[in-house]
Amino acid sequence: MVIDPACGMEVNPDNPGATATYDGDVYVFCSEGCREHFEADPEQYLDDYEHGVQLSRIGDVLTQRVPTVEGVGSFELSVAEPGKLSVGDEVTYRRTITDEHVEQFAEITGDANALHLSDSFARRTRFGGRIVHGALVSGLISAALAALPGMTVFLSQNLEFKRPVEIGDTVEATCRVVEEVEDDRFCLTVKATTGNDGPAIHGTAMVLIDDLAELT
Repeated sequence: MVIDPACGMEVNPDNPGATATYDGDVYVFCSEGCREHFEADPEQYLDDYEHGVQLSRIGDVLTQRVPTVEGVGSFELSVAEPGKLSVGDEVTYRRTITDEHVEQFAEITGDANALHLSDSFARRTRFGGRIVHGALVSGLISAALAALPGMTVFLSQNLEFKRPVEIGDTVEATCRVVEEVEDDRFCLTVKATTGNDGPAIHGTAMVLIDDLAELT
């Protein structure tokens, strides 16, 4: 396996999604989209490519996220210092959850609950129709945490599931740092909302933050 220089994903060189030649060298990509991004500005990617990783930025903040091409939603990040996590820092991740996402989640995890997959079954439940897996919604909180400064290691979480998320809803997952505990450990409030009355999920999380600069 080799690394796609545009997104940092591993690619089978015998069956790549696309290839490109630059300065006499051949590079392989997971998709045509990644190839197009690379060809638009190869030098942007090649320095990180030598280290086997390409990380993305949100504004001025280098994150641990591998860049992806499409369909990943949007992030808003408010931090006091770009390279450091502090009390009051906050990140919000917005993404619309589709029927395809629900089906993919069921296939990957094996959670084939009819409440999420069968219209005829779900119509007869208290919800009146299919809803999104709670664990899929809470996964957006994990995605938001990965956009904070530094390398986030999830230590624990305490969540309450207050109301369902419907297929097609746009979810906002928000994480806010409320306390620096010790040894680079931080406590955050976390929630996922859809614009309906009150949050769908709310709770707390504990994370460990390592220095991302040492890994790049």
